[in-house]
Amino acid sequence: MQNYGEKYSHLVHGSGCGCLHPSLQIVSRRLETLSRRGFLAGIGAAAVSAGSPKISFAQAGASKIVFREVRVFDGKSGVIQDGAQVLVEENRIKAVDATNSPAPADATVINCRNGVLLPGLIDAHWHTIFAGVPLNILMAGDPGIIFAAATAEAERTLLRGFTTVRDLGGPAFSFKQAVDSGIIPGPRIYPSGAMITTSGGHGDLRLPTEIPRDGARLSSSELMGASAIVDSIGDIKMRAREQLLQGASQIKIVGSGGVSSPRSPLDMTTFSEEELRAAITVAQDWNTYVAVHAYTPRAVQRALAAGATCIEHAHLVDEETARMIADKGAWLSTQPFLTLDDTASLSGPALERIQQLFVGTPRIYEFARKYGIKTAWGSDLLFSPELGPRQNFMLTHLSNWYKTAEILQMATSGNAELMALSSFRNPYPGKLGVIEADAFADLIVVDGNPLDDIGLLEDPGKNLSVIMKDGRIHKNTL
Repeated sequence: MQNYGEKYSHLVHGSGCGCLHPSLQIVSRRLETLSRRGFLAGIGAAAVSAGSPKISFAQAGASKIVFREVRVFDGKSGVIQDGAQVLVEENRIKAVDATNSPAPADATVINCRNGVLLPGLIDAHWHTIFAGVPLNILMAGDPGIIFAAATAEAERTLLRGFTTVRDLGGPAFSFKQAVDSGIIPGPRIYPSGAMITTSGGHGDLRLPTEIPRDGARLSSSELMGASAIVDSIGDIKMRAREQLLQGASQIKIVGSGGVSSPRSPLDMTTFSEEELRAAITVAQDWNTYVAVHAYTPRAVQRALAAGATCIEHAHLVDEETARMIADKGAWLSTQPFLTLDDTASLSGPALERIQQLFVGTPRIYEFARKYGIKTAWGSDLLFSPELGPRQNFMLTHLSNWYKTAEILQMATSGNAELMALSSFRNPYPGKLGVIEADAFADLIVVDGNPLDDIGLLEDPGKNLSVIMKDGRIHKNTL
């Protein structure tokens, strides 16, 4: 099992690409003396030890729950079914009943007062541990408070209606175990583990004292699980396999520079086509896929030539490259960054780079629509508990290019299709993002009709009356 210890500091990613803030070099040094295995060892053991009682912060309830007087948006059809009721048994949807037959005698009935029932929302680009950890807490270097802040943010994420996230970089393995075991409340997590990068690439956060590399000694950021720095085909295969060994559901490869990377400019290209293909082959051997972080036409085209299944970001691509994404049948996982309200505090080169993304955002979505690119939505918000609520606004930003039904489909059944590409590495084999028989009971009730007003989702505290994950209720104001 992977425990945290000194690994904590690495996940404070900057806006637009999930990259690490330069100040974390100081944090890394503060945490360097902490034991990787010491922190969370007890709580991790509790999560997996046989015979231990299962702790849950969700409301304990009946094994059967009926949502009555509810309008159903099933995640796929794009329309609302009026006058239905939905039966949940244990952690699965048993039936969607348009006849409103009597509820089972042993069922708990929730009268939804004509609210709209949606599948739980899915964020395809999230960083679980540090999404809500402020810099001053990280600078203090206390892993206990960092873990506490990450735990609080995980519950806030769930209460914003996001029942599943794909973690695109960071040591979320033990945290995922804690969530899955009911020790802490939070969304389902599809973890990637450490970002795999080249020397000098996005994610190479070595301190000056760690350059040049001293033989096989790993840098502090690598020891923390922030990144895996590789410069040979053998090493890239090894690091990919190490993430999969720890439970990665997919692999994250860095193919270009990043927004906040202090020494890796946005326009740079990292791995060669042959190196990317090596990582992709390893993922295929493990029956899963690689997500390649790439912004520029050159980086995206190289990833596609190597056989990449999913491109992350791509805000700077031209029309020819967008057409290639569509022709290859690859997924585009991107984020609608529009203004500085969607970012943490940035300055210097990082500010200049995020402004390039603001210009590129409308263009990439226009290309996605024009060429029918399979597009996933993600938020990639980090480093601030105040920024976390923007997760819902990042979703509603899509109204600039999509109809409301299309937005909701993208954040439910659409993103679920991307999650399913993990195949045998899927930590949650089953149907996500839909309301139909035998799907996971991840459900939210909206007080009002989001198809008429997508803005209802921007205030989940007020407008989400019920939040259920895996058949357990985490919020119910009805």
